[in-house]
Amino acid sequence: MAHIADYLKRDLLSHTRRVQNLYKRCVRNEESFVKDKGDIQFVWATVRAEFEKHRHVKDLRVAKLLIDDGERRLFEHQHPKPKKFIFSPGGLMFEREHIYDNSLLDLWHPLEKAQYPYYFERREQLKKEYIQNWEKNSNGNSDDQKQHSH
Repeated sequence: MAHIADYLKRDLLSHTRRVQNLYKRCVRNEESFVKDKGDIQFVWATVRAEFEKHRHVKDLRVAKLLIDDGERRLFEHQHPKPKKFIFSPGGLMFEREHIYDNSLLDLWHPLEKAQYPYYFERREQLKKEYIQNWEKNSNGNSDDQKQHSH
């Protein structure tokens, strides 16, 4: 069975979950319009007040109409270039994994290395063992190659 990414799954959502999703998308959309980080809390409060006005609606037909109206308003006032989190779908780092080469640690300044003495002591010991092992194996392989080449 093929694995489907979580963000592609479509399940039947309860009314509460639909309201929560709409609220989250409205907040994120409004955050895209705000330049100053200090104004974001005001935006959150404004969006929350809009949702709180209709919190106690008991009739599900009216509640569904309110959700549909909210979806329509969100679509009409959508930011042209919404803010995306870098590790979310559409973000710059989505499904990327940086693997840094271990040799970058050799470029550290001695004062930086002094902050982690146990780690770098063990690392130097392992490097020496690796080099010795490589020299032992490469010398044996080079003799074998000379014999096979003639």
